[in-house]
Amino acid sequence: MKVFVYSIHEFDKPFLEIAAKGKHHLMFTEQPLNEDTAIMAKGCDAVAIFTSDSASTKVLDKLHELGIKHIALRSVGFDHVDLKKAKELGMKVGNVPEYSPNAIAEHAITMILALNRKIISANRQVRDYNFKINNLIGFDLNKKTVGIIGTGKIGAVTAKILHGFGCKILAYDIEQNEYLKKYLNVEYVDLNTLCQQSDIITIHCPLNEQTRYLINKINIALMKDGVMLINTARGAVIKTEDVIEGLKTNKIGSLGIDVYEKEKGLFFEDHSNSIMKDVMFTQLLSFKNVLITGHQAFLTNEALQGIADTTIFNLDSWQADGVSKNDLI
Repeated sequence: MKVFVYSIHEFDKPFLEIAAKGKHHLMFTEQPLNEDTAIMAKGCDAVAIFTSDSASTKVLDKLHELGIKHIALRSVGFDHVDLKKAKELGMKVGNVPEYSPNAIAEHAITMILALNRKIISANRQVRDYNFKINNLIGFDLNKKTVGIIGTGKIGAVTAKILHGFGCKILAYDIEQNEYLKKYLNVEYVDLNTLCQQSDIITIHCPLNEQTRYLINKINIALMKDGVMLINTARGAVIKTEDVIEGLKTNKIGSLGIDVYEKEKGLFFEDHSNSIMKDVMFTQLLSFKNVLITGHQAFLTNEALQGIADTTIFNLDSWQADGVSKNDLI
């Protein structure tokens, strides 16, 4: 199968090439898929896209005109794809439903620990030979209440790690995980209760119509003063402008985000020689109690291998049988 791979990076290209084992003709570009770059896939059977790509209605129309029949997502999330339109056009869309939930869960825990123990500030002070520690007071995670929004594979691993710290764990999800309830004493509650009782809230749910701006000024007002908020899921699950207001009033004591609602065109690129025009992002950077990473929670060898293997598996399946077990439509 001839496959055009958009938004390729140095970190994932070798994994895809090795996983393909020469079975497919892979063509690469660093450019994202959009209305202007869709033409680059001319002559191919499939495209492989990342979270920074756009498979909107107009883009899908252009791909369909070019004869593209398959879209392989190199991600779990599929909020960047118009699945309804793809179905109308008879296109196959497959994702990577699981690669390494440990990678993202561990990154979320890393953010919690770094914010709590003020690791970034401590390191900066030491580099300036400032060894005063008056401003570096944290708290024990043991016996703290942590609310997990979304207890799928990633949320479940997060719960296991937090249980090891001795945390009391609350959870909010449309489906309850019986294992977590039985063995980790996870208590499922409604979102308002989770917001009211949690010292730390960590988000692990997909982005869809129900979860867009799930965290907003209404439930931020319910949260404990000084709550820690972590988001390694999708940027638009939280309403950033409302979170900024929460930071200004100290309702939100610290924020850790690996995703940002306006990250397309920003993340995965070097803008060090550019003027930052995103005022909202600049505001976030101005807070000392905010930790931001550029959508790297998934970035482990194990996760990259899993993404590549499943992406190629989907292509193999489509080529052999016309269907994959990971088809979304």
